[in-house]
Amino acid sequence: MKLLWVGIAFVVVLAKWVNGFVEFSLNETEISLMEGFGVSKAGYNPLMVGLTLIHGAGAKGAVCLDGTLPGYHWHRGYGSGANNWLIQLEGGGWCNNVRNCVYRKKTRRGSSTYMEKLIPFTGILSEKAQENPDFYNWNRVKLRYCDGASFTGDSEHKGAQLQFRGERIWWAAMEDLMSKGMRNARQTLLSGCSAGGLASILHCDDFKSLFSGNTRVKCLSDAGLFLDAVDVSGGRTLRNLYSGVVGLQGVGKSLPRICTNHLDPTSCFFPQNLIASVKTPLFILNAAYDSWQIQSSLAPPSADPHGFWHECRLNHAKCSSTQIHFLQGFRNQMLKVISRFSRSRQNGLFINSCFAHCQTERQDTWFADDSPVIRNKPIALAVGDWYFDRAAVKDIDCPYPCDNTCHNLVFR
Repeated sequence: MKLLWVGIAFVVVLAKWVNGFVEFSLNETEISLMEGFGVSKAGYNPLMVGLTLIHGAGAKGAVCLDGTLPGYHWHRGYGSGANNWLIQLEGGGWCNNVRNCVYRKKTRRGSSTYMEKLIPFTGILSEKAQENPDFYNWNRVKLRYCDGASFTGDSEHKGAQLQFRGERIWWAAMEDLMSKGMRNARQTLLSGCSAGGLASILHCDDFKSLFSGNTRVKCLSDAGLFLDAVDVSGGRTLRNLYSGVVGLQGVGKSLPRICTNHLDPTSCFFPQNLIASVKTPLFILNAAYDSWQIQSSLAPPSADPHGFWHECRLNHAKCSSTQIHFLQGFRNQMLKVISRFSRSRQNGLFINSCFAHCQTERQDTWFADDSPVIRNKPIALAVGDWYFDRAAVKDIDCPYPCDNTCHNLVFR
């Protein structure tokens, strides 16, 4: 009987721990869903590309959180795209304290041991012209994300056996790819989704510095415009998260001096304080009602202890008029942030009024028969028009609920 009660007590404690752990790791789950590879279709077989570890990285100290080698997936270009390169930086949130990072280093977000050995290349990474009209035959590389600070940290925590080497991973990967032919590139595009979208902003001018003036170099940030916004409780959830990331991982020394000369390092991890000073042509693709930011920055459970936002944060159709008004304020803040950036002729914009996150790698949102559009132009064609200077692209959608082409994310 005593053993039975001990067992019941253990189960109760375990259940509470699991519930707490699910809450703690919810962002990871949501991010994985948001960065899905697109809709499943019967008979659809995407190109699967293998993982390449960067064997020279270890000697440079360019390692994942757990000390394993970083890696990327590369599909060679051919024909007219043989000397063109697209680098896609993987997303996946951040880790802002030792506990988070210790958990993360036992996942694909912190260790190449746990990374998928094959991943599907869809959307902007697809090899099919009908799915990816402008970049299908380029060298397409997906750089895996295993540092937890958008490829910017350079520090360590010996006690927890954590390596924060995102900045070194970035340079080791670029050096490796340059040695494999990227140094001869005629055209290049640095892209990224979510935390990788932030990284593409942070490293855009670094990427440009690798090439001569004869190479066309541009950058694309997908769902990387994270705002320093007030949450539903009046606090600043994301600023607190970023402060932990920047402090723990030694990010400050990797941030652009043009920003840190007049703002604190945490502020300089926010793209709103960086985009106007990026010299390289940059395209910002973002949902005006970014699903990740709603769930994890604006209305996370920590800012909503009574659960007033619980249904709304998972499904926009269940938001009250007051909540929609709050989200319209977030959209207005985003439009204000990009106003100066958009005045530059070299930059591009696609801000659609969707509840979405990461739209370049998903085939259904990048380029398909029913893709989201602004003025009848899907994302893939907007990016292509901007990259190849076929047209100026400064597309900003009307506010919700006017756009019926969105592929809005709904969570259970």
